[in-house]
Amino acid sequence: MFRWVFFIIAVTALVMLTSAVVEFQWIGWCLSSFSCVGWAYFAYVDKDTPRFLMELTYFSAALWGVYNWIGIS
Repeated sequence: MFRWVFFIIAVTALVMLTSAVVEFQWIGWCLSSFSCVGWAYFAYVDKDTPRFLMELTYFSAALWGVYNWIGIS
């Protein structure tokens, strides 16, 4: 059940990140980071270390995207 929720969040983030509305892309990055945390949790529970590390890498990239879009100094 929750895997589908995180999948829908990931697809929503993808739509927001590929939209032409730049003002909302930071929301897409936030949703993406949230989705990555969920998928990393499921990978950890499944004892799938490579997928867990991949999701943590995507999570850090998504946080970098939020940082870039919001412009935190």
